[in-house]
Amino acid sequence: MSLVRLDIKGISYSQTQSGAYALVLSEVDGTRTLPIVIGAFEAQSIAIALEKEIKPPRPLTHDLFKSFADRFNIIIKQVIIHKLVDGVFYSSLICERDGIEEIIDTRTSDAIALATRFYAPIFTYENILDKAGVYLKLKDESKIDEGNIVLDDLIAETVKETSYSSVTLKELNKQMNEAVANEDYELAAQIRDEINKRNKK
Repeated sequence: MSLVRLDIKGISYSQTQSGAYALVLSEVDGTRTLPIVIGAFEAQSIAIALEKEIKPPRPLTHDLFKSFADRFNIIIKQVIIHKLVDGVFYSSLICERDGIEEIIDTRTSDAIALATRFYAPIFTYENILDKAGVYLKLKDESKIDEGNIVLDDLIAETVKETSYSSVTLKELNKQMNEAVANEDYELAAQIRDEINKRNKK
């Protein structure tokens, strides 16, 4: 079975499952996407790894794993989503130390959180994409080709628009630092986006 490389397309709040998020992976050389339901902690961990400007005051679990692996010269070469059973994805970490390769079973959400930290490629098998992948139309349409899944349920906006028009740039920086200190990384990302918008003007 041939492997297909995937990229992280985005993370959105799941409107169908309370407290869950949809991690959407997209085919690198194609139009299919693979939506995977993950928990809030894993969604936050992946989002932080993708947001280079936000540094948590204390290392998260996946950051600790990365530091541990670096200390003992362990690298993650790639992540493979290798099985889908009853809607649950199973993944493996392909690791290497001193030229010896090891395969470690892991939850897919943890595997992706680690892949973002090790800059490791993410793969799945063609048959899994055939089974669970969905095609996204290029036009602005509300539904996806396969099934009647509403697009907004899969890829809602991760950052909601918030009005910061009456807040000064200095105050925004202060609020962002406070949000990071309180480990409210979603709010910190929103404020950071507003700061970046103003700096581009």
